[in-house]
Amino acid sequence: MFDVVIIGAGPAGLSAANICREYQLKVVVVDEFIKPGGRLLGQLHQEPDGTWWNGIEEAKKLSSRAEQLGVDIRCGVSVHDINNQDGIWSIHTNQETFRAANLLLATGAAETPVPIPGWTLPGVMSIGAAQVMANVHRVRVGKKGVVVGINVLSAAITRELQLAGIDIACMALPAVNHITKDAGHPEKVMESLLRISHLAPSAFIRMGSKLVKSSWMQGLALKFLPKKGIKMWDMPIHLKKCVTQINGKNQVESVTICDVRPDGTIIEESAQQMEVDFVCIAGGLYPLVELAAIAGCPFQFIPELGGHVPVHNEKMETMLDGLYVAGNITGIESAKVAITQGNVAGFSIVNRAFPNNKETTEHLREAILNVHTTRNNASIQFHPGITDGRERLEKVYQEIS
Repeated sequence: MFDVVIIGAGPAGLSAANICREYQLKVVVVDEFIKPGGRLLGQLHQEPDGTWWNGIEEAKKLSSRAEQLGVDIRCGVSVHDINNQDGIWSIHTNQETFRAANLLLATGAAETPVPIPGWTLPGVMSIGAAQVMANVHRVRVGKKGVVVGINVLSAAITRELQLAGIDIACMALPAVNHITKDAGHPEKVMESLLRISHLAPSAFIRMGSKLVKSSWMQGLALKFLPKKGIKMWDMPIHLKKCVTQINGKNQVESVTICDVRPDGTIIEESAQQMEVDFVCIAGGLYPLVELAAIAGCPFQFIPELGGHVPVHNEKMETMLDGLYVAGNITGIESAKVAITQGNVAGFSIVNRAFPNNKETTEHLREAILNVHTTRNNASIQFHPGITDGRERLEKVYQEIS
């Protein structure tokens, strides 16, 4: 019997575990991956101030602290069922059943699949898989490739792949269909890229992006965008081209690329072949909420948070007694935000174990404020209107609680 079971050994889960252990709660953290750290293990990017965010080092800090505190971390453990009886949560795994009065779901996010003809060929992978292979396992995913899908996530990881010495021929849009929708619409993609233009290596691009704020100016800029694309890190980003097919007999050999109009419709006669040996598909992220559904947690669909999310408040409490959430399961944001949310969840659990404790109550209040500060200072936002989405979810919680 544990005081707390935490599912997910990523930034949110480890942060919460460390807080709980500091107050002598008996904690076990389970994760299906072979080592703790979650998505931190694949992250490497440069901040606007020139410093580097090294996810592997951040994961080491959290893991080392957990080891010092005596957190019980079980890797290679998959959870397949959750239930609650008489106020005790039972977490059924491939190894054993864990029981605790408190359960934290810090399961993170998953990538949205974007089907493209030929996507079952060897050499086709999600952009996140390429990140893990290159940054975690040190495996070269190919000699020359193309990234299909232009968004905050793909831009960041593409740069990481370049830093690993992998040749990325270009980034291009997916063809517009009922799944890709906005992801294949040049004007909407341009609008989303303006949110991360401050990270561009070129001063010219950073300055130009400040001038292109209105939809009219964006449309004009897109009209006169060079067919060769905008170069970032010596790599073309094509907002006027899309990948319509992945070609090859036994593996990826090339992709078919077509020019597109401003609304994303394809100019058929423009089709060309580009020789590559791997393709990364970037469809974005959505909260990984299946275990919350199994537990019986109510949901709300909020696009600004990435999709369906468990209804919860700013203390990371769900509608179910003793069930907490933290990290990307609550909405797609950065690892820094996930860490601060994990701290909130940790103090909320401690507060439940030691009610009316002025010290932990004050720590919880400070942790909640830190989430807001970290969010407001974030250099990258995966979805526009994240603050509005959070506020709307809080209102839903208040209405049904």
